[in-house]
Amino acid sequence: MTVLVAGGTGALGTAVVRELIGAGHSCAVTWIVDRERERLESDLGDAVTLVRADLTDPAGADEAVAAVDDLEAVVNLVGGYSQGPRVHETEPEAFHRMIDLNVTPAFLLARAAIPRLLERGGGAYVGVSARAALRPFSGAAGYVTGKAALLAFVQALDAEYRQDGIRANAILPSVIDTPANRSAQPDADTSRWVDPADIAKVVRFLLSEDSKTITGAAVPVYGRA
Repeated sequence: MTVLVAGGTGALGTAVVRELIGAGHSCAVTWIVDRERERLESDLGDAVTLVRADLTDPAGADEAVAAVDDLEAVVNLVGGYSQGPRVHETEPEAFHRMIDLNVTPAFLLARAAIPRLLERGGGAYVGVSARAALRPFSGAAGYVTGKAALLAFVQALDAEYRQDGIRANAILPSVIDTPANRSAQPDADTSRWVDPADIAKVVRFLLSEDSKTITGAAVPVYGRA
């Protein structure tokens, strides 16, 4: 299977790409930050095809999809988190940034990729929402709203394309055990967090033939948190 992994150069993305390659898939990976591209190249070398693309821009999403031959699946890991004040103290720009970062790439990738998947008679789309979409917490209204919108969008894809053989599913992690999260929460009990490698296994399953009857799902990946 040939998979376009959007946002595949971060800590979670690297784990997902490694898992998919290990399962025999071919991966094209989008990137935007030089140091993350360099890290992925160092880890996986020539095993991946790297595509520079700004996925908040329609042209960038179109170019990313066009760069992949025989596209069979899309995994969208693009997103972001921002902790801030409560709603009445939040600047509109900060709120809209979370919406744009977490929802726009999902829409633009689907818009560009689905015609290709329709041509081949089906495929898979996996998006990463978050537990916060179902269990909000204070101080992150933009993030919570963005992840909830992403979940709704993936389920809308399922409603529109299920009969065309395109399976759309979302995974909902809790706190992911990444260097960035450890730095931001140095006193946290990281044993309760979710290992990126475990999330990667869920992604692989949702692309596999073993999950052929699963679509429109919101899969919790909470660990012990």
